[in-house]
Amino acid sequence: MIVTSYKAKNTDDETISFPRLQCWNPITETATIAAQHRGKRVSCRVRINDLRKKFHFFPDQPMELVTKHRVEIEQAARKLIERKEFQDDGSIKINYRDL
Repeated sequence: MIVTSYKAKNTDDETISFPRLQCWNPITETATIAAQHRGKRVSCRVRINDLRKKFHFFPDQPMELVTKHRVEIEQAARKLIERKEFQDDGSIKINYRDL
């Protein structure tokens, strides 16, 4: 029998990391990237129109914007998480002014 143990991450850890998880919602035209903070996954959402307005880039595939400008999106998400600007559902909403 193989025994696997799991140690929960420290929920007091203020480190913010960004695993390479992202998705696109065509109905709301919103891109979501994942953040890891205090042992929990945080969805960080940004509308495609805000990205287009900020970066003046109109690719055929909306997620190209996210891939190309992921560093800037992560920086904006990090600031919002540090300021604890969570939505009621625990997610982060990144607006044009945040970018």
